[in-house]
Amino acid sequence: SSSCCTCYTSSLLPLYFQWYIFYFVVQRKKWVDLAWMVTFYIRIFLTYMPLLGLKGFLGLFFIVRFLESNWFVWMTQMNHIPMRIDHDHNVDWVSTQLQATCSVHQSAFNDWFSGHLNFQIEHHLFPTMPRHNYHKVAPLVQSLCAKYGIEYQSKPLLSAFADIVYSLKESGQLWLDAYLHQ
Repeated sequence: SSSCCTCYTSSLLPLYFQWYIFYFVVQRKKWVDLAWMVTFYIRIFLTYMPLLGLKGFLGLFFIVRFLESNWFVWMTQMNHIPMRIDHDHNVDWVSTQLQATCSVHQSAFNDWFSGHLNFQIEHHLFPTMPRHNYHKVAPLVQSLCAKYGIEYQSKPLLSAFADIVYSLKESGQLWLDAYLHQ
């Protein structure tokens, strides 16, 4: 039946994405990355397969991947989607980074829950800096912004999450209006 086919197809989609990650690495000849990936999958399989069986292992694996990817989307988009970026106004690089992103207030919970992704401004300015050091440079960045009159945007975590929803609602309304008024 068609519902069985839909169920079968949707259950294969996560497997396709896992396969595609390997395909991408092989295609780009990233052999060290491939070796690390293979060892990860071997270790996780050998750890959980004896405890959970094949179905239990696959269920756990895909539930964790689902939760992880949803968490990652919320953590990264809370700092980017709400920002008002339309055109390049030929401003300096630092100002552009501060217009394109915002940070979320520091707290022990926010730092832990976001994996220090609450410091997106610092991440954009210092992309190779280890994330656990962003809180050290944040006061310096804020001081620099104050000195040169550049807005440093930081907000509470729940406000950042609400901004995602509002931005998506606004975007959706723009697309709906464009569709209805063709």
